[in-house]
Amino acid sequence: MEAVLEQVEQLPALLAVSRSSLVRDWNSVTVDRALEWARYFQHLHDRFRTRPRLREALGRRLRRGQARTLLGFSHLGRCPQLLGLALLENRSLPPAACRRLIDSLLQSAEADPEPRSLLLLARRKAASRLLALLPCGPPRAPKEAEPQVQAEAQLLLSRLREERQEAEPAGEGAGQLCWLSSVLEHLPQPRACRVVAAALLLLRLGRGTEQAGSGGRDGDSLDGNQQSATGDEYVAGQLLSWLLGNPERFSAFCLFLPGSLLASLAGHYSQLSRPYLDLLTGWGSHLQYDPLQGQWVKSCLEKAELSWEDLRERFISLCQPSVLLREQTQAALKHLKARDGDFEVCGLSVWTDLLMEVEENLRKESESSR
Repeated sequence: MEAVLEQVEQLPALLAVSRSSLVRDWNSVTVDRALEWARYFQHLHDRFRTRPRLREALGRRLRRGQARTLLGFSHLGRCPQLLGLALLENRSLPPAACRRLIDSLLQSAEADPEPRSLLLLARRKAASRLLALLPCGPPRAPKEAEPQVQAEAQLLLSRLREERQEAEPAGEGAGQLCWLSSVLEHLPQPRACRVVAAALLLLRLGRGTEQAGSGGRDGDSLDGNQQSATGDEYVAGQLLSWLLGNPERFSAFCLFLPGSLLASLAGHYSQLSRPYLDLLTGWGSHLQYDPLQGQWVKSCLEKAELSWEDLRERFISLCQPSVLLREQTQAALKHLKARDGDFEVCGLSVWTDLLMEVEENLRKESESSR
């Protein structure tokens, strides 16, 4: 028994090494050996969990030499998960060793009568690594980039839907946003923005397709569609929470994407319209009128993110998707114009000039549609 206690005493050191830079020297054989030890500790847990005195002895030995009581007997039963998570989150682990780890975790999951935790762990990291390994390169035209962005968005939605189904019975939905953040942070910021935008549009498109094709179906089908729609609303909520949870991230999102796409998203998701209008208001406030050039220019290059032309195009785009968004945009511009003095002369208020541009564009569109 003393030999078993001495072996258990090495578990904290094993987990500490798995989180350190020392794993940069690990290979497939080292990974297999570490996982064998993890499964051995799990076996000890299953063997001694009904024997209180031995459980207490093993727990005391685990706590020996630790500054704080971090590990106890119950952790022996989760050794493969603890070790696997530590290694998968360790960027120092070489690619070959990481591939071996994922393969081993998946094989263990298939043989385990309750494989959910290991399977999700391996698939979660595999998905994030796949997204991170996709080529990025310089920005391309929308038609060129669309297939790759669509594929990444579909992959992201699939994982979010599966995560929701797995987490719902256990009440673990709160941890999903952390997983989403870790995946998207692996991507260059411009590509992460395009992927999230594509995912949100795909959700909206899928919901509209389901609603259009729901006529004539039986009650079970309608219930299934309703559950699917509820699930997609939850997934969209996760994406929007990630997007709006950080002002700098949302600002970058609105800078990287074209105005027409942002207007479409704002028309589909009411949560985006007000923050987007507020952001445009902040950018517009940094423009000043240059009488020599006869146009609005950036007053401070560090703060003025958009030129007059870009700002004008974005406000005009916001008036296209829906009547509600158009009315909201016009109301915001009228309020800003009144706050600035309610001038009717060009060159005195950027909001007066923008409102005039928007209304002129709407007038032209109305005349052309007659």
